[in-house]
Amino acid sequence: MTPAALQQRVMLLSQQAFGRPFDHQATFNARLKTTGGRYFTHSHHLEFNPKMAALPEFDGIIKHELVHYHLHLQHQGYRHRDRDFKQLLAAVGGARYAPKLAATTASKPKRLWRYQCEQGHVIIRQRRIQVDKYRCGQCHGTLRLLGEVPNS
Repeated sequence: MTPAALQQRVMLLSQQAFGRPFDHQATFNARLKTTGGRYFTHSHHLEFNPKMAALPEFDGIIKHELVHYHLHLQHQGYRHRDRDFKQLLAAVGGARYAPKLAATTASKPKRLWRYQCEQGHVIIRQRRIQVDKYRCGQCHGTLRLLGEVPNS
């Protein structure tokens, strides 16, 4: 979806669902990660997550942000906790929450480091430490890095 198509879609949904025009700017913001969209109270502009544009629930996300927009301009309760917001959102069929996106990047497995003191105590840590600066917590002996713990 292009930015111009987004603007037209928002204007169309505003007129159809609310019977009011949308006179401000609607844009995509690729920095949005988990949220579907944002409404700016100072400028009345709307931002949307471009990853959600292909989802079938995108019209519900647009309606959700338009509820914020129209209620704020009418000086009514535009926050999620306000009764006006909840009633209008239910009336127009907007989405209450943004849908979860599939994880795009797999998290790296944790690296674990194994240390041993003079007395033979084994310490496993997620972060490397300076062995000349730190000591064993049990016997206060000097530490020696044994290496990385193999992932299983």
